[in-house]
Amino acid sequence: MFNRSDLTRDAFQLHGSRASCGYDWWWHSFSGTAADGEKRAFFIEFFTCNPALGEQQPVFGQLPENKAKGIRPSYLMVKAGMWGKNAFQLHRFFGWKNIQILYDEGFSIQAEDCFLNETMTRGAIHITEEEAAAHPEWMCCSGDMEWNLAIDKQIAFNVGYGASSPLRKANAFEMFWHAEGMKTLYSGTVVCNGKTWFIEPDTCWGYADKNWGKDFISPWIWLSSCNLTSMLTGRKLNNSVFDIGGGRPKIGPLAMEGKLLSAFWYEGQEYEFNFSKLHEMTRTSFRCGESSDEVYWHIDQSSADGRMITDVHCPKDEMLLINYESPDGEKRHRRLWNGGTGTGEVRLYRHGKLIDVIRCENTGCEYGEYGE
Repeated sequence: MFNRSDLTRDAFQLHGSRASCGYDWWWHSFSGTAADGEKRAFFIEFFTCNPALGEQQPVFGQLPENKAKGIRPSYLMVKAGMWGKNAFQLHRFFGWKNIQILYDEGFSIQAEDCFLNETMTRGAIHITEEEAAAHPEWMCCSGDMEWNLAIDKQIAFNVGYGASSPLRKANAFEMFWHAEGMKTLYSGTVVCNGKTWFIEPDTCWGYADKNWGKDFISPWIWLSSCNLTSMLTGRKLNNSVFDIGGGRPKIGPLAMEGKLLSAFWYEGQEYEFNFSKLHEMTRTSFRCGESSDEVYWHIDQSSADGRMITDVHCPKDEMLLINYESPDGEKRHRRLWNGGTGTGEVRLYRHGKLIDVIRCENTGCEYGEYGE
């Protein structure tokens, strides 16, 4: 069973050695509709880095003087933005002396007017063109975004032993993943560059997960959608969602080639393709890349009793080259494509029998490799 809530995984993870060389983030993405009918896809992320190195002000790893001295980054970065035409990402930073995190009684994090817990988030980011140009270490665009949202996580993707307490304590993987709400209902408002979008549970196509560790993976692959329609019957699949993530996970120095974790909750039935569950005999092949005008994903996974073939594409002019720096201060991902308007189809089989061909829309999608 992968649809199992586990709030211990969703809690703050930067303890012990991870506190001085680690990151932990909570990601939320969803869609909204303005009064004039325009629809847009949005994202919000609370990204924490190296709390043990914290100071009153945020410490930026990309500042030339810090890179020269080997000073590692330390901050809370609140990231927010919008996909589609004129996509953008905004970053607001806080020093650790100005951050409040609840550790023991359920997760919450707050810095000034930015707040996140399991059931709500609110905040604001305002970056002028002059500020963005003067501070390349902020790694962001200019713009304005404010939000106030209720969060209702409906379906989880618990990856099982791969992010269990023993492996977390051992820092076994370089990057861990947990999707407490791979299908999440959001409600509230987003005000973006002066325009208001209304976020409604039935049409938000929402997603919530988290990652933590000491570095990222390459290739970095992610796909997820809960806006799904059966191409065989034409029926909307309102109790369905899929989630795919991974690429080349590392256990210590050992890289595991071609490993993805995937789950499809199909109208209450579970289909899982998880390399850490050896008895499932999961096999994976994928081909991801970019053409002149789009990014594409082809993923073929099979297990002892199922198969899932996923094809998604997303126009580049609706995506971002999303920015992060690693806890050691390096910026290894320089071409990490990130979007929320992908479309495609999934072919789902059980015991060799075709169950459905599913149209996916509003697909969250990511692809990139180090050094590109």
